Amino acid sequence: MRRKYIFINVFVIAMFFVTLAGPSLAETITFGIYTSDKPTTMYQKFKPIIDYLQNRITQNGSDATVKMKIFPSYVAAVDALVGGNVDFVRFGPASYIIVKDRNKGVRLLVMEHKNNQKNFFGVFIAAKGSPIASISELKGKSFAFGNKNCSIGRYLSQAELIKAGIRSTDLSKYEYLGRHDKVALAVAVGNYDVGVVKENTFKKYSDSKGLTKIAQFPNVTKPWVVRSGLDDKMFNILQQALLELKDKNILKTLKQDGFLAAEDSDYDSVRQGMQLSKEFGD
Repeated sequence: MRRKYIFINVFVIAMFFVTLAGPSLAETITFGIYTSDKPTTMYQKFKPIIDYLQNRITQNGSDATVKMKIFPSYVAAVDALVGGNVDFVRFGPASYIIVKDRNKGVRLLVMEHKNNQKNFFGVFIAAKGSPIASISELKGKSFAFGNKNCSIGRYLSQAELIKAGIRSTDLSKYEYLGRHDKVALAVAVGNYDVGVVKENTFKKYSDSKGLTKIAQFPNVTKPWVVRSGLDDKMFNILQQALLELKDKNILKTLKQDGFLAAEDSDYDSVRQGMQLSKEFGD
């Protein structure tokens, strides 16, 4: 009887420590994105690449399951990565810089590219027929920004306004509408004189909604970032899978040609723009 009692207690203790240890490496790998477009659009856009990564992870002998989590805001996604509550994310450049400042342990996984270029453009837009021909003419006009934590939707566009001699007090009004599509539609119906969107959004709505380009400015392509402490084996699996991704059917929803290796210094121009934007006076 005593031996049985000891055996049972040893088993219970062993199970206790197994429970404390938690699940094995990457039983669930959570991929995070925030809503730069409608949540349904975001899901449809990223489902093919998540399926691809799931297959590659399985081929590498891992039993990990990749899950997607769509955050309602930039702030929620940033907080999740800083706190280690999501394993890897697709961020805008400004969000990466904000996260890196808050948690030095986060790492760049890859960055997107188009024709092997690491840059794309933000676009200042107005309704077709608008008399505004340049951003230097915006004094007394209304302006629609995107998200307060977005490189194009706020930081870089405000840096361009500063270069053109425009500060917040020079505008009749301005607001942050949260998403590029909302900015495009608000400018199209005349709620704002001018707005700023990413170039893909401009191309999508320019003809159907009657929008024209006033000016454009460069931005760095989006980084994919992993949380601090992610296992090196899983990091390498994900990185190699993304660098080797060439399937156009998977990539077309991202409107990108693939992925390149990324360095923190690739985002120095965005850091400079974020610093200059402070003069806007928001």
